Amino acid sequence: GTAALILVLSVFNGFEDLVKSLYSSFYTDLKVLPASGKNITVTSEQLQKLKGISGIKNFSLVLEEKALVQNGDYQSVMYLKGVDENYRYVTGVADHLVQGDYDLGTEDAPKLILGGGVEGALGIQADRNIFVLKIYLPRKSNTEQIDPLNDISNDSIRSSSAFRIQQDFDNKYGITNIEFVKKALKIDPDQYSGVEIALNDPSQAKKLQPKVREIFADKYIVQTIYQQNQSL
Repeated sequence: GTAALILVLSVFNGFEDLVKSLYSSFYTDLKVLPASGKNITVTSEQLQKLKGISGIKNFSLVLEEKALVQNGDYQSVMYLKGVDENYRYVTGVADHLVQGDYDLGTEDAPKLILGGGVEGALGIQADRNIFVLKIYLPRKSNTEQIDPLNDISNDSIRSSSAFRIQQDFDNKYGITNIEFVKKALKIDPDQYSGVEIALNDPSQAKKLQPKVREIFADKYIVQTIYQQNQSL
């Protein structure tokens, strides 16, 4: 009985470690987020101070919004994540591509790295898809009535690759370059959803958390990887 219990617990612990490692491929060691609302203002001065913190390996500026993607009769609602060139160095997404190359395209010719579940919902193979996808994003409106011409962006985008990490991400996310998302949303240059931070030593996250918090005011929160996903 005891031996069986120890076996079950060791298997469970091994599984728990696997889940944590998969989540750490998508969530970063620290993340700066808005305390309320969708976006934060990030200044060049704040970024310079962030670079000055010893222990930070790299960071990426991201901008997320819900999007509708269509491929003919197939469609999927997903979170579109616009990321800068540092993103591949702060997360493990590039290491979990199952087909295609890590290619986000450009502002005028964007490309999508799709979660495997979204890829399936669109009925495509991301790296071999010859069809141009349609993508729609809601813009911030100052009126209660929706104006389809001004309040919803309507763009074309191609897929470049697909990743498989864990269902929570595979079924929800598509990743592209942040310049395209900013243009589609007509958002101010210094507006972001967050700053994702990778550390030289992930075990130092709690120690460095207050140092990062000092740079940003009360309108921001700084979360560890476990706070970003409470189920860990």
